[in-house]
Amino acid sequence: MEVTPLVWGLTIAAIGGLLLFDFVFHVRKAHVPTLREAAIWSGLYVGLALLFGVGVLVLGGAQAGSEYFAGYVTEKALSVDNLFVFLIIMTSFRVPREDQQKVLLFGIVFSLIARTGFIFLGAALINSFAWVFYLFGLILLITAGNMLKPEGEESHSADNVIIRLARKVFHTAPHYDGDKLFTVHGGKRAMTPMLLVMVAIGGTDVLFALDSIPAIFGLTQSTFIVFTATAFSLLGLRQLFFLIDGLLDRLIYLSYGLAAILGFIGVKLILHALHENTVPFINDGEPVPVVEISTGLSLSVILGVLVVTVSASLLSPAGRAQNAIANARRHAASYLDSEYTADPAERERIFRLLLTERDQIVALGPKYRQKVRDEPALIALLERARDSHDAAAARGEAAPTGAPKILDRDDGPATA
Repeated sequence: MEVTPLVWGLTIAAIGGLLLFDFVFHVRKAHVPTLREAAIWSGLYVGLALLFGVGVLVLGGAQAGSEYFAGYVTEKALSVDNLFVFLIIMTSFRVPREDQQKVLLFGIVFSLIARTGFIFLGAALINSFAWVFYLFGLILLITAGNMLKPEGEESHSADNVIIRLARKVFHTAPHYDGDKLFTVHGGKRAMTPMLLVMVAIGGTDVLFALDSIPAIFGLTQSTFIVFTATAFSLLGLRQLFFLIDGLLDRLIYLSYGLAAILGFIGVKLILHALHENTVPFINDGEPVPVVEISTGLSLSVILGVLVVTVSASLLSPAGRAQNAIANARRHAASYLDSEYTADPAERERIFRLLLTERDQIVALGPKYRQKVRDEPALIALLERARDSHDAAAARGEAAPTGAPKILDRDDGPATA
Protein backbone atom coordinates (compact mmCIF):
# COMPACT_ATOMS: atom_id res chain seq x y z
CA MET A 1 0.00 0.00 0.00
CA GLU A 2 1.65 3.21 -1.22
CA VAL A 3 1.02 6.28 0.94
CA THR A 4 2.06 9.75 -0.20
CA PRO A 5 3.71 12.29 2.13
CA LEU A 6 0.54 14.42 1.84
CA VAL A 7 -1.62 11.58 3.19
CA TRP A 8 0.88 11.01 6.00
CA GLY A 9 0.82 14.70 6.89
CA LEU A 10 -2.98 14.96 6.84
CA THR A 11 -3.33 11.80 8.95
CA ILE A 12 -0.88 12.98 11.60
CA ALA A 13 -2.49 16.43 11.67
CA ALA A 14 -5.96 14.89 12.11
CA ILE A 15 -4.81 12.65 14.99
CA GLY A 16 -3.01 15.58 16.65
CA GLY A 17 -6.15 17.70 16.20
CA LEU A 18 -8.32 15.07 17.90
CA LEU A 19 -5.94 14.92 20.89
CA LEU A 20 -5.88 18.74 21.12
CA PHE A 21 -9.69 18.84 20.93
CA ASP A 22 -9.85 16.26 23.71
CA PHE A 23 -7.65 18.38 25.95
CA VAL A 24 -9.27 21.76 25.30
CA PHE A 25 -12.91 20.71 25.49
CA HIS A 26 -12.85 17.80 27.94
CA VAL A 27 -9.72 17.55 30.05
CA ARG A 28 -8.51 21.11 30.69
CA LYS A 29 -11.32 21.69 33.21
CA ALA A 30 -11.11 18.96 35.85
CA HIS A 31 -14.37 17.02 36.19
CA VAL A 32 -15.72 13.50 36.48
CA PRO A 33 -17.31 12.48 33.15
CA THR A 34 -20.79 11.04 33.33
CA LEU A 35 -21.53 7.59 31.97
CA ARG A 36 -23.49 9.20 29.13
CA GLU A 37 -20.59 11.49 28.21
CA ALA A 38 -18.11 8.60 28.27
CA ALA A 39 -20.42 6.40 26.16
CA ILE A 40 -21.06 9.07 23.52
CA TRP A 41 -17.41 10.02 23.03
CA SER A 42 -16.16 6.45 23.22
CA GLY A 43 -18.66 5.48 20.53
CA LEU A 44 -17.63 8.47 18.43
CA TYR A 45 -13.94 7.52 18.49
CA VAL A 46 -14.72 3.90 17.64
CA GLY A 47 -16.91 5.16 14.79
CA LEU A 48 -14.07 7.32 13.47
CA ALA A 49 -11.69 4.33 13.61
CA LEU A 50 -14.15 2.15 11.70
CA LEU A 51 -14.82 4.91 9.16
CA PHE A 52 -11.08 5.28 8.58
CA GLY A 53 -10.86 1.51 8.12
CA VAL A 54 -13.57 1.65 5.48
CA GLY A 55 -11.52 4.34 3.72
CA VAL A 56 -8.44 2.08 3.80
CA LEU A 57 -10.56 -0.79 2.46
CA VAL A 58 -11.95 1.29 -0.42
CA LEU A 59 -8.74 3.09 -1.38
CA GLY A 60 -6.16 0.45 -0.45
CA GLY A 61 -7.98 -2.75 -1.30
CA ALA A 62 -9.27 -5.77 0.61
CA GLN A 63 -5.84 -6.86 1.84
CA ALA A 64 -4.99 -3.45 3.33
CA GLY A 65 -8.47 -3.12 4.84
CA SER A 66 -8.27 -6.55 6.47
CA GLU A 67 -4.83 -5.77 7.87
CA TYR A 68 -6.04 -2.48 9.34
CA PHE A 69 -9.08 -4.01 11.05
CA ALA A 70 -7.06 -6.97 12.37
CA GLY A 71 -4.46 -4.58 13.75
CA TYR A 72 -7.03 -2.20 15.23
CA VAL A 73 -8.99 -4.96 17.00
CA THR A 74 -5.80 -6.49 18.41
CA GLU A 75 -4.42 -3.16 19.65
CA LYS A 76 -7.81 -2.17 21.12
CA ALA A 77 -8.01 -5.45 23.03
CA LEU A 78 -4.48 -4.97 24.37
CA SER A 79 -5.32 -1.39 25.37
CA VAL A 80 -8.28 -2.61 27.45
CA ASP A 81 -5.90 -4.90 29.32
CA ASN A 82 -3.61 -1.91 29.82
CA LEU A 83 -6.47 0.04 31.39
CA PHE A 84 -6.46 -2.41 34.30
CA VAL A 85 -2.82 -1.52 35.01
CA PHE A 86 -3.63 2.20 34.72
CA LEU A 87 -6.39 1.71 37.27
CA ILE A 88 -3.97 0.05 39.70
CA ILE A 89 -1.44 2.85 39.27
CA MET A 90 -3.98 5.61 39.82
CA THR A 91 -5.40 3.79 42.83
CA SER A 92 -1.91 3.40 44.28
CA PHE A 93 -1.25 7.12 43.88
CA ARG A 94 -4.76 8.05 45.06
CA VAL A 95 -5.30 10.26 42.01
CA PRO A 96 -8.38 12.46 42.61
CA ARG A 97 -11.26 11.29 40.43
CA GLU A 98 -11.62 14.72 38.85
CA ASP A 99 -7.99 14.68 37.64
CA GLN A 100 -7.86 11.12 36.31
CA GLN A 101 -8.82 12.29 32.81
CA LYS A 102 -5.70 14.45 32.58
CA VAL A 103 -3.46 11.57 33.70
CA LEU A 104 -5.04 9.26 31.15
CA LEU A 105 -4.69 11.78 28.31
CA PHE A 106 -1.02 12.26 29.17
CA GLY A 107 -0.61 8.48 29.12
CA ILE A 108 -2.27 8.29 25.70
CA VAL A 109 -0.08 11.06 24.21
CA PHE A 110 3.11 9.60 25.70
CA SER A 111 2.12 6.13 24.50
CA LEU A 112 1.47 7.38 20.97
CA ILE A 113 4.86 9.12 20.86
CA ALA A 114 6.69 6.08 22.26
CA ARG A 115 4.92 3.64 19.97
CA THR A 116 5.52 5.81 16.93
CA GLY A 117 9.23 5.59 17.67
CA PHE A 118 9.01 1.81 18.06
CA ILE A 119 6.96 1.55 14.84
CA PHE A 120 9.58 3.30 12.70
CA LEU A 121 12.38 1.40 14.41
CA GLY A 122 10.56 -1.88 13.82
CA ALA A 123 9.89 -1.01 10.18
CA ALA A 124 13.57 -0.16 9.66
CA LEU A 125 14.69 -3.43 11.23
CA ILE A 126 12.22 -5.49 9.17
CA ASN A 127 13.34 -3.83 5.95
CA SER A 128 16.99 -4.50 6.78
CA PHE A 129 16.95 -7.87 8.54
CA ALA A 130 14.49 -10.67 7.75
CA TRP A 131 15.48 -12.50 10.96
CA VAL A 132 13.70 -9.78 12.99
CA PHE A 133 10.47 -11.74 12.40
CA TYR A 134 11.96 -14.59 14.43
CA LEU A 135 12.73 -12.12 17.25
CA PHE A 136 9.26 -10.57 17.19
CA GLY A 137 7.64 -14.00 17.16
CA LEU A 138 9.73 -15.12 20.14
CA ILE A 139 8.83 -11.94 22.06
CA LEU A 140 5.12 -12.59 21.53
CA LEU A 141 5.36 -16.25 22.56
CA ILE A 142 7.20 -15.29 25.76
CA THR A 143 4.65 -12.54 26.46
CA ALA A 144 1.78 -14.97 25.90
CA GLY A 145 3.34 -17.40 28.37
CA ASN A 146 3.81 -14.66 30.97
CA MET A 147 0.15 -13.61 30.63
CA LEU A 148 -0.93 -17.11 31.65
CA LYS A 149 0.89 -16.84 34.97
CA PRO A 150 -1.35 -15.90 37.92
CA GLU A 151 -0.63 -12.39 39.10
CA GLY A 152 -2.16 -9.90 41.45
CA GLU A 153 -2.14 -6.16 41.75
CA GLU A 154 1.30 -6.31 43.36
CA SER A 155 2.80 -7.39 40.03
CA HIS A 156 1.78 -4.01 38.58
CA SER A 157 2.81 -1.93 41.58
CA ALA A 158 3.27 1.75 40.85
CA ASP A 159 6.20 1.89 43.28
CA ASN A 160 8.78 0.95 40.66
CA VAL A 161 12.48 1.77 40.44
CA ILE A 162 11.95 5.03 38.54
CA ILE A 163 9.46 6.30 41.13
CA ARG A 164 11.66 5.35 44.08
CA LEU A 165 14.65 7.05 42.44
CA ALA A 166 12.62 10.20 41.71
CA ARG A 167 11.48 10.38 45.33
CA LYS A 168 15.08 10.07 46.57
CA VAL A 169 16.62 12.56 44.15
CA PHE A 170 13.85 15.17 44.09
CA HIS A 171 11.87 16.81 46.87
CA THR A 172 8.32 15.48 46.64
CA ALA A 173 5.14 16.73 48.24
CA PRO A 174 2.89 14.19 50.00
CA HIS A 175 -0.34 15.77 48.74
CA TYR A 176 -1.84 16.94 45.44
CA ASP A 177 -2.18 20.62 44.59
CA GLY A 178 -4.99 20.44 42.08
CA ASP A 179 -3.51 19.24 38.81
CA LYS A 180 -0.21 21.05 39.28
CA LEU A 181 3.01 19.13 38.62
CA PHE A 182 5.04 21.24 41.07
CA THR A 183 4.12 23.01 44.28
CA VAL A 184 5.74 24.54 47.34
CA HIS A 185 6.18 22.17 50.28
CA GLY A 186 8.15 22.98 53.43
CA GLY A 187 9.23 26.26 51.87
CA LYS A 188 10.83 24.49 48.89
CA ARG A 189 9.71 23.72 45.35
CA ALA A 190 8.56 20.09 45.22
CA MET A 191 7.12 17.59 42.78
CA THR A 192 3.50 16.66 43.37
CA PRO A 193 2.17 13.09 43.19
CA MET A 194 0.57 14.18 39.89
CA LEU A 195 3.99 14.28 38.22
CA LEU A 196 4.99 10.97 39.79
CA VAL A 197 1.88 9.19 38.55
CA MET A 198 2.52 10.53 35.05
CA VAL A 199 6.06 9.12 35.22
CA ALA A 200 4.63 5.76 36.32
CA ILE A 201 2.07 5.76 33.50
CA GLY A 202 4.74 6.74 30.96
CA GLY A 203 7.04 3.96 32.13
CA THR A 204 4.37 1.30 31.76
CA ASP A 205 3.48 2.65 28.31
CA VAL A 206 7.00 1.86 27.12
CA LEU A 207 6.65 -1.73 28.36
CA PHE A 208 3.26 -2.05 26.65
CA ALA A 209 4.76 -0.89 23.37
CA LEU A 210 7.35 -3.68 23.51
CA ASP A 211 4.46 -6.18 23.34
CA SER A 212 1.94 -4.45 21.11
CA ILE A 213 4.21 -3.29 18.28
CA PRO A 214 5.57 -6.79 17.47
CA ALA A 215 1.96 -8.03 17.61
CA ILE A 216 0.68 -5.65 14.96
CA PHE A 217 3.76 -6.15 12.76
CA GLY A 218 2.74 -9.80 12.79
CA LEU A 219 -0.46 -8.76 11.01
CA THR A 220 0.88 -6.19 8.56
CA GLN A 221 4.22 -4.79 7.45
CA SER A 222 2.68 -1.52 6.23
CA THR A 223 4.07 1.25 8.45
CA PHE A 224 1.06 3.47 7.68
CA ILE A 225 -1.43 0.78 8.71
CA VAL A 226 0.58 -0.06 11.85
CA PHE A 227 0.67 3.62 12.84
CA THR A 228 -2.99 4.41 12.16
CA ALA A 229 -4.34 1.21 13.73
CA THR A 230 -2.25 1.91 16.85
CA ALA A 231 -3.25 5.58 16.99
CA PHE A 232 -6.98 4.93 16.58
CA SER A 233 -6.84 2.20 19.22
CA LEU A 234 -5.45 4.77 21.68
CA LEU A 235 -7.88 7.56 20.76
CA GLY A 236 -10.95 7.27 22.94
CA LEU A 237 -9.09 5.16 25.51
CA ARG A 238 -9.70 7.85 28.15
CA GLN A 239 -13.46 7.74 27.61
CA LEU A 240 -13.43 3.94 27.51
CA PHE A 241 -11.75 3.89 30.94
CA PHE A 242 -14.67 5.73 32.53
CA LEU A 243 -17.20 3.73 30.51
CA ILE A 244 -16.02 0.28 31.64
CA ASP A 245 -14.34 1.36 34.89
CA GLY A 246 -16.67 -0.82 36.96
CA LEU A 247 -16.27 -3.84 34.65
CA LEU A 248 -12.48 -4.11 34.38
CA ASP A 249 -12.11 -6.68 37.16
CA ARG A 250 -14.97 -8.69 35.69
CA LEU A 251 -12.99 -9.58 32.56
CA ILE A 252 -11.26 -12.46 34.37
CA TYR A 253 -10.61 -14.48 31.19
CA LEU A 254 -9.42 -11.58 29.01
CA SER A 255 -5.76 -12.25 29.81
CA TYR A 256 -6.20 -15.85 28.59
CA GLY A 257 -7.74 -14.60 25.37
CA LEU A 258 -4.97 -12.07 24.84
CA ALA A 259 -2.38 -14.76 25.54
CA ALA A 260 -3.98 -16.95 22.88
CA ILE A 261 -4.02 -14.07 20.39
CA LEU A 262 -0.40 -13.09 21.03
CA GLY A 263 0.67 -16.74 20.84
CA PHE A 264 -1.22 -17.13 17.55
CA ILE A 265 0.40 -14.02 16.08
CA GLY A 266 3.80 -15.21 17.37
CA VAL A 267 3.38 -18.48 15.47
CA LYS A 268 2.25 -16.52 12.41
CA LEU A 269 5.40 -14.39 12.59
CA ILE A 270 7.71 -17.39 12.90
CA LEU A 271 6.00 -19.10 9.95
CA HIS A 272 6.46 -15.92 7.92
CA ALA A 273 10.11 -15.76 9.03
CA LEU A 274 10.62 -19.34 7.85
CA HIS A 275 8.96 -18.50 4.53
CA GLU A 276 11.33 -15.52 4.07
CA ASN A 277 14.29 -17.22 5.79
CA THR A 278 17.82 -15.93 5.21
CA VAL A 279 19.39 -17.19 8.46
CA PRO A 280 22.37 -19.37 7.48
CA PHE A 281 21.91 -22.11 10.09
CA ILE A 282 18.23 -22.65 9.19
CA ASN A 283 17.78 -24.67 5.97
CA ASP A 284 21.16 -23.39 4.75
CA GLY A 285 19.79 -19.86 4.52
CA GLU A 286 17.06 -20.85 2.06
CA PRO A 287 13.30 -20.18 2.51
CA VAL A 288 11.42 -23.02 4.22
CA PRO A 289 8.23 -24.16 2.43
CA VAL A 290 5.64 -23.65 5.20
CA VAL A 291 1.98 -22.68 5.21
CA GLU A 292 1.44 -19.00 5.98
CA ILE A 293 -1.60 -17.73 7.88
CA SER A 294 -3.70 -15.29 5.89
CA THR A 295 -4.85 -11.92 7.24
CA GLY A 296 -8.50 -12.97 6.87
CA LEU A 297 -7.94 -16.04 9.03
CA SER A 298 -6.02 -13.93 11.55
CA LEU A 299 -8.91 -11.46 11.84
CA SER A 300 -11.41 -14.30 12.30
CA VAL A 301 -9.31 -15.96 15.02
CA ILE A 302 -8.77 -12.66 16.87
CA LEU A 303 -12.46 -11.75 16.84
CA GLY A 304 -13.52 -15.29 17.77
CA VAL A 305 -11.14 -15.50 20.75
CA LEU A 306 -12.22 -12.09 22.03
CA VAL A 307 -15.93 -12.89 21.74
CA VAL A 308 -15.52 -16.19 23.60
CA THR A 309 -13.30 -14.87 26.41
CA VAL A 310 -15.26 -11.65 26.99
CA SER A 311 -18.60 -13.50 26.94
CA ALA A 312 -17.31 -16.15 29.33
CA SER A 313 -16.03 -13.42 31.66
CA LEU A 314 -19.31 -11.51 31.68
CA LEU A 315 -21.38 -14.67 32.27
CA SER A 316 -19.10 -16.12 34.97
CA PRO A 317 -20.33 -15.85 38.61
CA ALA A 318 -16.66 -15.82 39.68
CA GLY A 319 -16.09 -12.83 37.42
CA ARG A 320 -19.09 -10.99 38.84
CA ALA A 321 -17.90 -11.73 42.38
CA GLN A 322 -14.32 -10.64 41.72
CA ASN A 323 -15.56 -7.46 40.06
CA ALA A 324 -17.97 -6.62 42.90
CA ILE A 325 -15.40 -7.27 45.63
CA ALA A 326 -12.64 -5.28 43.89
CA ASN A 327 -15.00 -2.37 43.20
CA ALA A 328 -16.31 -2.42 46.77
CA ARG A 329 -12.73 -2.22 48.08
CA ARG A 330 -11.88 0.70 45.79
CA HIS A 331 -15.12 2.58 46.45
CA ALA A 332 -14.78 2.24 50.22
CA ALA A 333 -11.17 3.44 50.13
CA SER A 334 -12.10 6.33 47.83
CA TYR A 335 -15.00 7.37 50.05
CA LEU A 336 -12.78 7.47 53.14
CA ASP A 337 -10.01 9.36 51.32
CA SER A 338 -10.88 13.05 51.64
CA GLU A 339 -8.13 13.91 49.14
CA TYR A 340 -9.66 11.68 46.47
CA THR A 341 -12.56 14.10 45.97
CA ALA A 342 -13.98 17.07 47.87
CA ASP A 343 -17.23 17.10 45.88
CA PRO A 344 -20.13 16.01 48.15
CA ALA A 345 -22.12 14.78 45.14
CA GLU A 346 -19.20 12.65 43.99
CA ARG A 347 -18.73 11.22 47.49
CA GLU A 348 -22.42 10.34 47.59
CA ARG A 349 -22.13 8.72 44.15
CA ILE A 350 -19.21 6.61 45.37
CA PHE A 351 -21.17 5.44 48.42
CA ARG A 352 -24.17 4.51 46.28
CA LEU A 353 -21.86 2.46 44.07
CA LEU A 354 -20.56 0.76 47.21
CA LEU A 355 -24.13 -0.19 48.17
CA THR A 356 -24.68 -1.54 44.66
CA GLU A 357 -21.60 -3.74 44.95
CA ARG A 358 -22.81 -4.95 48.34
CA ASP A 359 -26.15 -5.98 46.87
CA GLN A 360 -24.41 -7.83 44.03
CA ILE A 361 -22.22 -9.76 46.48
CA VAL A 362 -25.26 -10.73 48.54
CA ALA A 363 -27.18 -11.81 45.43
CA LEU A 364 -24.36 -14.15 44.36
CA GLY A 365 -25.02 -16.50 47.26
CA PRO A 366 -23.33 -17.85 50.42
CA LYS A 367 -20.13 -18.96 48.66
CA TYR A 368 -19.15 -15.43 47.65
CA ARG A 369 -20.48 -13.79 50.81
CA GLN A 370 -18.14 -16.07 52.73
CA LYS A 371 -15.30 -15.03 50.45
CA VAL A 372 -15.75 -11.46 51.65
CA ARG A 373 -15.99 -12.52 55.29
CA ASP A 374 -12.68 -14.34 54.90
CA GLU A 375 -11.02 -10.95 54.34
CA PRO A 376 -11.25 -9.14 57.71
CA ALA A 377 -9.33 -6.13 56.42
CA LEU A 378 -11.90 -5.67 53.65
CA ILE A 379 -14.80 -6.02 56.09
CA ALA A 380 -13.21 -3.42 58.39
CA LEU A 381 -12.75 -1.04 55.45
CA LEU A 382 -16.37 -1.42 54.37
CA GLU A 383 -17.63 -0.87 57.91
CA ARG A 384 -15.55 2.31 58.27
CA ALA A 385 -17.06 3.64 55.06
CA ARG A 386 -20.56 2.90 56.34
CA ASP A 387 -19.86 4.54 59.71
CA SER A 388 -18.36 7.60 58.00
CA HIS A 389 -21.43 7.94 55.80
CA ASP A 390 -23.77 7.56 58.77
CA ALA A 391 -21.87 10.33 60.58
CA ALA A 392 -22.11 12.58 57.50
CA ALA A 393 -25.84 11.88 57.27
CA ALA A 394 -26.26 12.82 60.94
CA ARG A 395 -24.59 16.16 60.18
CA GLY A 396 -26.88 16.66 57.18
CA GLU A 397 -23.98 16.29 54.72
CA ALA A 398 -25.23 13.06 53.10
CA ALA A 399 -28.51 11.30 52.41
CA PRO A 400 -29.51 8.80 55.14
CA THR A 401 -29.53 5.20 53.96
CA GLY A 402 -30.17 3.10 57.04
CA ALA A 403 -27.56 0.79 55.54
CA PRO A 404 -26.86 -2.40 57.49
CA LYS A 405 -23.48 -4.04 57.62
CA ILE A 406 -22.06 -4.97 54.26
CA LEU A 407 -23.06 -8.58 54.89
CA ASP A 408 -25.46 -9.49 57.67
CA ARG A 409 -24.66 -12.54 59.73
CA ASP A 410 -27.98 -14.14 58.85
CA ASP A 411 -27.21 -13.88 55.13
CA GLY A 412 -30.53 -12.19 54.65
CA PRO A 413 -31.33 -9.86 51.74
CA ALA A 414 -29.53 -6.52 51.68
CA THR A 415 -31.51 -3.36 52.17
CA ALA A 416 -30.55 0.22 51.49
